[in-house]
This record gives sequence, structure tokens and C-alpha cells, in this order.
Amino acid sequence: MQTHGKSFGLWRLTKDLFFISLGAFLAAVSIRIFLLPNDLIDGGIIGISLILARLFGENYLSYFLVVLTLPFIYLAYRYIRRSFVFHMFTAIILFAFFLWILDAAPPFFGDPIEVIVFGGAVLGVGSGLIIRNGGCLDGTEIMAIIINRKKGFTVGQVVLVANFFIFGIYGWIFRDWHIALQSLLTYVVAFKMIDLVIVGLDELKSVLIISSKPKELSKVIMNQLGLGLTIIHGKGGFTGASRELLFIVVERLDLADLKEIVLREDPEAFMAIENLHEVVSGRQSTFVPYRRKRKRKATRTT
Repeated sequence: MQTHGKSFGLWRLTKDLFFISLGAFLAAVSIRIFLLPNDLIDGGIIGISLILARLFGENYLSYFLVVLTLPFIYLAYRYIRRSFVFHMFTAIILFAFFLWILDAAPPFFGDPIEVIVFGGAVLGVGSGLIIRNGGCLDGTEIMAIIINRKKGFTVGQVVLVANFFIFGIYGWIFRDWHIALQSLLTYVVAFKMIDLVIVGLDELKSVLIISSKPKELSKVIMNQLGLGLTIIHGKGGFTGASRELLFIVVERLDLADLKEIVLREDPEAFMAIENLHEVVSGRQSTFVPYRRKRKRKATRTT
């Protein structure tokens, strides 16, 4: 059992390092080929490094990136966890290395929309792969996590405010607000691609159903949609009556069918639907949605 645990840990570490390396390479490709030649920047520490590189020389970009990130690595070590620090440090070193390797790569000059879309997409995919596998490229996220714990502001709010100032300073230094706005659009594209890489194409929803016919409803859902569900025993806050609640994790494409079946079987049913960022389960788990061959909707379970 211990040997299996070690082999699993080694396999996971190898997988993480592989995808972190791939993400660092893609991010470096975006910076060197798309953003830097067209005077665009990203948000966070990468954006500050690009500003300094434009002021003092592009050859110093990798050095600026490593030096500016070191304080945030220390903060991550002190306030977050050591495994995250290892992944983050690895991602930063590989990113700086690939930036140095790609120094002579041919730049891409084209229409601003092409640069923004393709540059931002490649950067977002690279950053998303790093984040998904336990690393991080942007030190401002570390600062945002710490501020969130101490002051209550969300991570997104802190990062947004920090990047607002970075893009504003960039436009003020070089007296060109066009490149600042174009950089902001690039950041938006990259941000959306990060979400796409982390969450994936399949959007998951969690549905909590309160019905007067929970047993009948659960059979219909499992038979017609092939979805697994969990029955939660609850109690009405006003009446004190015992209730059985149905909890279901469902893909977005099946949500309309689920609502139709629930309201058909129990028009007075109550449904609470939420977005799910991620679902994690063991190999033997039956909690996550499973798919069986659907029966035709004409067959109705009673």
C-alpha cells in the first residue's frame, strides 16, 4: 500500500511538472512572439517586468521576472503551503528560461486584433496549465490571497485593482493609451482562456431539488437521464417536517432536460441551481454524474 502511494505521488509530480513546463513554454511563446514585439504587456508581475524591459532593455526581461517574483515566493512559503511554493518556483524558473531561449524567435507582426486574440489565447492556455497543475506565474495572486485572508476582499478584486494601476502606469509612462487599452484586451482574452483551461469545456451545475415525491422523482431522473444523485435528509425550518432533498451534479447540456422532468413529475418542486468550478472524486466514487444509455422520453416511470 505504501509502495502504491509513493508511485502514485511520483506519477502525479511527473505529470504536474510536465504540464507546468508546457504551460511555461506557451506563456514564453506568447510574450516573446506576440506581446513584446508589439509593445503589449500582461497584468501582474509579468506586466511590470515587461514595462521595465522596455525601459532598460529586453535582454533583462528574465532577470526582472525572477527578481520581482522572489518576494512573492517567500510570502507563499510563509502564508500558503510549501508544495505550492515548489510548483510556483519551478514555473517561474522555466518561464524565465524559455524567455531566454526564445530571445531570437521571429516576432509576429499583424493586425492588432490578431495579436490580441492569439497572443492572449496562448498566454491564457499556458497560465491555465500551470495553475491547473498547482503552480502560478503571477505574484500578485499571492498578495491577493493574503489580503483576502486578512481584509476580506476577494482575490479577483485585488488582482483587478492591481492590474488597473499597472495598465494605467504603462499608458502614462509611454504616453500611449492605445497600447494600454490593447494590453487590457489581451489580458481579458488570457483571463477567459485560463478559465476555459481550468474548468474545461463541460460546465457542471449542482442542483438541489426539494419535492414532495423524492423517491419517484429520483427513479425517473436515474432511468431517463442516466444521472447519479444523492438523497439528503433534511427538515423544514418552518413546519419542522422531515424532507428528502435530491442533490445532483449535472452537465450544462442536460440541465434543460432535468428541469423539464422535475417540473413534469412535480410542478410544485423547488430547484436551486449553482455553477460548479470543479468536481473531484476517487476512482470508486459513485457520487459524480454517471452516464448510462438513455431511455426514450416516451417511456415514463410511475
